[in-house]
Amino acid sequence: MNRLRNLDAYPKINEDFYKRTLSGGVITLVSSLFMLILFFSELRLYMHPVTETQLRVDTSRGEKLRINFDVTFPALQCSIISIDTMDISGERHLDVRHDIIKRRLDSHGNVIESKQDGIGHTKIEKPLQKHGGRLEHNETYCGSCFGAEATDDACCNSCEEVREAYRKKGWALSDPEYIDQCKREGYVQKVKDEEGEGCNVHGFLEVNKVAGNFHFIPGQSFHQSGFQFGDLIFFQQGNYNISHKVNRLAFGDFFPGVVNPLDGVQWNQEKQNGVYQYFIKVVPSIYTDVHGHTIQSNQFSVTEHFQKTEAGRMQSPPGVFFYYDLSPIKVIFEEQHVEFLHFLTNVCAIVGGIFTVSGIVDSFVYHGQRAIKKKMEIGKFN
Repeated sequence: MNRLRNLDAYPKINEDFYKRTLSGGVITLVSSLFMLILFFSELRLYMHPVTETQLRVDTSRGEKLRINFDVTFPALQCSIISIDTMDISGERHLDVRHDIIKRRLDSHGNVIESKQDGIGHTKIEKPLQKHGGRLEHNETYCGSCFGAEATDDACCNSCEEVREAYRKKGWALSDPEYIDQCKREGYVQKVKDEEGEGCNVHGFLEVNKVAGNFHFIPGQSFHQSGFQFGDLIFFQQGNYNISHKVNRLAFGDFFPGVVNPLDGVQWNQEKQNGVYQYFIKVVPSIYTDVHGHTIQSNQFSVTEHFQKTEAGRMQSPPGVFFYYDLSPIKVIFEEQHVEFLHFLTNVCAIVGGIFTVSGIVDSFVYHGQRAIKKKMEIGKFN
């Protein structure tokens, strides 16, 4: 027992030798307050998860990239807006309509109509047959493609099928009024009826996870000799106002902390026709919460540029183009809880550190007061 008693690192002092001071009481109160503040701060960090960030090379292959968008065009009607996608692998989708919703807007931005994209169905009222005559009661309808038939038995039974056949041939459909299907469907009249309206386009695109672009243009585009052209509506060949507001643009699902820099961005066209371009750098990201749930998504940065149209030299139609490229580096966000032993270590450091520092301060103040008091007493005797 005596040997164990000799190991005591905290020898006790008789209470008769204690001396309590006012400065010591103030220092004790202040140090205790600091100790409580730091303790609760450490407790809050322990109770809430922290996010660790890592950078790795993206080795994924064959994945798809989902692009969620919501764009408003206050001066372009819904019937002439076309959405195209293309990438460096050569895959191209013109006039994408699936998973796309268009909402007609009046001049004040109020919704007139919301519907899936499309111009309508053919009205069978003695339409023109492929052989040149009109549809008889005992005949099956087979409309002409007006020279754009891919095969001898091909039929174009709607205005959209005629336009698609023309696009595949690389021809521009300059005047839909001369196409029987478009005339019967009232295609041109529908476009004219929507003059002065705006359009909100929202939905999503599933594209290959390679560099590419998607764009919104007036009319529909076709490709010929490696260049992109548009069959712009013939009666509206003048200035197209491509003013727009990007309400939302995201590459993948939302996760906590992600910031999409184009959300809420607005651009107004002043005078000249042209192409407004966004150059986007997409960074693959993986977010894992404290429960182990993983979200595969992306972040991105962006720069903007407006390219004016030069007379006679336009190789692409006016519109809004989003060019995206993917970073080879993947960012990994992982939520983690602070370990209890780490929390306990920090609490001990807080208590011990403040106790030691307050003891040093108290000793300095106490001995300073005594030295001053002695000098004052010596001065009185002298």
